[in-house]
This record gives sequence, C-alpha cells and structure tokens, in this order.
Amino acid sequence: MHTLSIRGLARRFGSRVVFDDVTFDLEAGTATALLGPNGAGKSTLLRCIVAADQPDAGEVLFEGRPYDETDAGLRAAVATVLDDVEFFPDLSAVEHLELLARAHGGAGDSVDAVLLELGLEPARDQLPATLSSGQRRRLALASCFVRPRRLLLLDEPEQRLDVAGRQWLAARLLREKASGTAILLASHDHELVDAVADHRVELGPPPPA
Repeated sequence: MHTLSIRGLARRFGSRVVFDDVTFDLEAGTATALLGPNGAGKSTLLRCIVAADQPDAGEVLFEGRPYDETDAGLRAAVATVLDDVEFFPDLSAVEHLELLARAHGGAGDSVDAVLLELGLEPARDQLPATLSSGQRRRLALASCFVRPRRLLLLDEPEQRLDVAGRQWLAARLLREKASGTAILLASHDHELVDAVADHRVELGPPPPA
C-alpha cells in the first residue's frame, strides 16, 4: 500500500493554472522531491495535500484512504513543516516541543535529544520570538522529530540553515527513510535533493535552455 497517493490534483486561481493533473505515489522509506521554479506551485501543492488549501480537482489518499485532516489517526502519523509555521508564543522552545510530544503520545525522539541534535540546547528556555530565523527553522524541524511520524511533508526545509545545518538535514532525512518514514519535500537545494530523493516531480514550465 502506498503511504501517499496523489491522483489528478489541480489548482487554479481564476484563469491561472497553478498545476494540473499531478499524479504520483510515495512509498514508505522513500523520498520524493517537488521541483520547479518559484511560482510553479510547490508550496500550493503541499498545502492542497494537507487540506490547508482546496484543490480544484483530484484526490489525496493516505495509506489508501482519503486524506482527512480531522482524523486523529492521520494527524498522529503526518508531520509537516510548511511555509507558515506557527509556534506557541508564550512557550519556550523546550516547552513547545514537550507539549507536542505529549499531544502525540510521546512516541518520537526525546525532546532533550532533539534539542541537542539541532543545536538548540542553549536556547531551550527562550521564547520563539527571541530566536534567530535559523533557530526558528530548526525548532520547526524539531517539532517533527519529537512526535510519531510515518509521513514527513517539508516545504523548503533547508531554508535559513547554514552549510553545516544543510549537511545535518540531509543525514537526518536519510535516517528517517531508513526507519521507514515516507518524505515529500519541496526544495531548491540540488545537493539536498541529490542526497535524499528517490523520485522527482517537476512542476511548472521547463527552465529556459
């Protein structure tokens, strides 16, 4: 059974076609990269998959069943980092992660281990608003790893990470695949895509020659 199946997905804004008839499958333990220039619809496609935006046609299936964001079992299995990450403003970094871990049953990596791995241990007691943009990106990624996950949906996860951070991200995603997690990511980082992706889906017009 496919972890994620996209069937004929289309999204339009008035007369503008963002994408049309997008179809692919994602298997457990593999990664698929969404590629294309800015404006090709990568972020919109991810938002349509998680029902943050409504496609004009097509369907999304998770493990053979229609993707229903109200289903508690599905929410417990899908971890996301999209382009509009929100944090609990009055909770410190460690409190934010502890709350997410408890809310999802605490079956992910330990909060302390994730803080250490992502270099956030010195900032564990800081509020999100006091973190740098790179630290906030790491906190968003950390939110995925302290909870259970069978599917990771990531929109440009390399954003605001330095060279060492991008190298860590590639290694971490390879570990996720090895543990059986399916990964769908939109990225402009060709090194990350080459290191992680088993399959690629091109969106938008082809680049000029």
